[in-house]
Amino acid sequence: MTLHLAVALDGAGWHPAAWREPDARPTELLTARYWTDLVREAQHGLLDLVTFEDSFGLPTRLDATLIAAAVAPRTSGIGLVPTVITTHTEPFHISKAIATLDYASTGRAGVRVRVDPHHTEHIGRRAPLDQNDLLDEAADYVEVVRRLWDSWEDDAEIRDTATGRFVDRDKLHYVDFAGRWFNVKGPSITPRPPQGQPLVFALAHAAPVYRFAERAADVVLVTPRDADDAAAITAQITGVPHVFGELTVFLDGADRLARLNDRAELTTDTAVFTGSATELADLLLAWQQHGLTGFRLRPGTLPHDLTAITRGLVPELQQRGVFRRSYEDGTLRDRLGLPRPGNRYAATQGAR
Repeated sequence: MTLHLAVALDGAGWHPAAWREPDARPTELLTARYWTDLVREAQHGLLDLVTFEDSFGLPTRLDATLIAAAVAPRTSGIGLVPTVITTHTEPFHISKAIATLDYASTGRAGVRVRVDPHHTEHIGRRAPLDQNDLLDEAADYVEVVRRLWDSWEDDAEIRDTATGRFVDRDKLHYVDFAGRWFNVKGPSITPRPPQGQPLVFALAHAAPVYRFAERAADVVLVTPRDADDAAAITAQITGVPHVFGELTVFLDGADRLARLNDRAELTTDTAVFTGSATELADLLLAWQQHGLTGFRLRPGTLPHDLTAITRGLVPELQQRGVFRRSYEDGTLRDRLGLPRPGNRYAATQGAR
């Protein structure tokens, strides 16, 4: 069974002291070259996709969607999935940004939606909501984004210079979404993305968030502590094509982790792995037997642990016959075995 593999890129790595490592590049964190180099390394390892973290809190960071857009024309094959904060951004703007990323990457875009109840003081939005309201709002957010992606039919653009017709107005549709949190008429100002619907990812730690992910996501990211926990988690999630497990990894890094923790203690919501590439391959394949279809690995330090994944773990998985040896042509949806969805409004119009 083929294993899907992603890496989560964040700053100099997921350890708070990673920026002080000898091979870190802390002075380049705000440059396109730094992020391009990381994604090209992940591309070298033939990984399914990379994700880019984002937050409205410290530390200083670039916008994840704009990082992905900068990297897109400088890479190929690998999926690009920025994080967006549903609590503090507007779905119309994000639908346009991710559709644009899908065009810039020729069908390699996705989006990880994240709920953040904090940092309202930074942007002057209303007081924090409780968890249930935040999740309901996020579900509506994704629904608006998806409707806007469908608001142009695939063949809505005509571009006929002889007649002067650029678009077929009958193939543009109002989404007319009216809910508790959003009222959006549409249509989008960006044509339907190459994938039709770029993939939506969501990180979930507990039952209420699993329910949200079932409503909104194509790929659910979960944080099991061991194989039994992986089985218990996947048993709670239904109707989602993919469930990826999360691990923070310091390959061959027990001593390195101890040294880093002397500088700043790592706190994480995932299990932490410090063994060899062979041992990590054993663990991933064991956990896969409990319902996980892939993994998103969080490199403890960059570029060290990313390179250890691409040049240590990947060859090990290839030798076991569970990981690709080249990219095939196609979109990110194709790579994850998901068909390109039809347009909901085109189907409605055709039924009239």
